[in-house]
Amino acid sequence: MTTINLKDFYPWYTHDEYTEVSDEVAEELMASRRREAAHTERARYNKAYYSLDCDDGIEYSACLHEPSPQELMDRKELFFRLWNALNSLPEIQGRRVDAYLILGKSYRQIAREEGVDKSAVRHSVESGIKQMKKYLQENF
Repeated sequence: MTTINLKDFYPWYTHDEYTEVSDEVAEELMASRRREAAHTERARYNKAYYSLDCDDGIEYSACLHEPSPQELMDRKELFFRLWNALNSLPEIQGRRVDAYLILGKSYRQIAREEGVDKSAVRHSVESGIKQMKKYLQENF
């Protein structure tokens, strides 16, 4: 059995109050204190003094950005330009560029699905991206 001071572990104790606890409980209380001190030190070192849970608007501004109508129109216009550029490619090339850029598949995955060599897919995608750039420069 270990004797601990409850004032050291609980902030609502304003005077010293000693009690005996088992060794496991004492060790867990000390481990908790060490974890808390380590967290505080990490926050101090990284200058991370703000909490997203303190209801001062930081969480809202960091997580919920409502785009303006102008931003929405710009995004829509950009989407249509890219969509037109992608649709200007031949069917197979467009499918490969779409799978690589939008779906995030690797050249190897695309080649396996289509039953072709990986280098052919890579060449097709790189060529397709160049053609899309050229299309966008000429038309917009």
